[in-house]
Amino acid sequence: MAYGTLIETHTHPREYVARSSTDAKRFRNREGFSRRMRKVLGVLTEDFRLYHDLVAALKTRHIPFVTLSRARKIPENVGAVITSPVEAPRVRRAHVIADDDLDSAIAKALQLLAGKTEWEELLVGIDPGAAPGVAIVGDGRVLDTRLAGSPEAVVRIVRQAIANYPSTRHRIRVGHGDRTNRNRILNALAREGLVAEIVDEAGTTDRTDTPDIDAAIKIAFVAGVRATPPYDITPTPGEVREIQRRSRVKSDGKVTISKGLAVAVARGDITLDEAVHQQQQRV
Repeated sequence: MAYGTLIETHTHPREYVARSSTDAKRFRNREGFSRRMRKVLGVLTEDFRLYHDLVAALKTRHIPFVTLSRARKIPENVGAVITSPVEAPRVRRAHVIADDDLDSAIAKALQLLAGKTEWEELLVGIDPGAAPGVAIVGDGRVLDTRLAGSPEAVVRIVRQAIANYPSTRHRIRVGHGDRTNRNRILNALAREGLVAEIVDEAGTTDRTDTPDIDAAIKIAFVAGVRATPPYDITPTPGEVREIQRRSRVKSDGKVTISKGLAVAVARGDITLDEAVHQQQQRV
């Protein structure tokens, strides 16, 4: 029996393609799909774990998709199908993506839907913070958005984006705010040989449900000045106090980490969990 019954459709009300930085400021969102895009992504697999992980990833990134089954022919409006490597030979479709890495599979699917084999310009916008917002933009279209686990974790996301979305040129842009975390990001990128720009992020933060992501999208569209790392990482007294406050929350009020441990957390030498554990050992 051939693959293809449409079970359900997952979409999102807002769609966006930026034509300029002004356009990006006027109308922001996270999906990166143009209303002109006629084809939709299809998910087809009987592997429950793969289906669960794939759907979760697509919903998190607000990427519209349809769920397919094996009952009928795949609808004509499905431009790419993601499935497992084992099931791929049985899918009768020209554009079938079977990749063990979900990020890579989604990236390939988005490129197929956009009719791209290579992007002219790939932009990476980064809103610095303890959990930085990251936006990946290809030729004015928002392709992906993430929250990194730490300033240093940004590097892996950037590396993935460059690998998954081949481009003629790419630019990495980091907002100038939150100096300590900004410098950690810039130093981490430099250690990997990645050149970045520092962008004036004034006016990029709005009161939205996802301020870090929306700011990262705006930052991606703003030209900056080339960063020249390494930069000094010296947290301010206010940052140290904030990390100490977070340690109280993390430990349910049992401990407050020392200033020395808070400085180490701010510098990225240890995690907050590690600092709390060390402080508990001292008590």
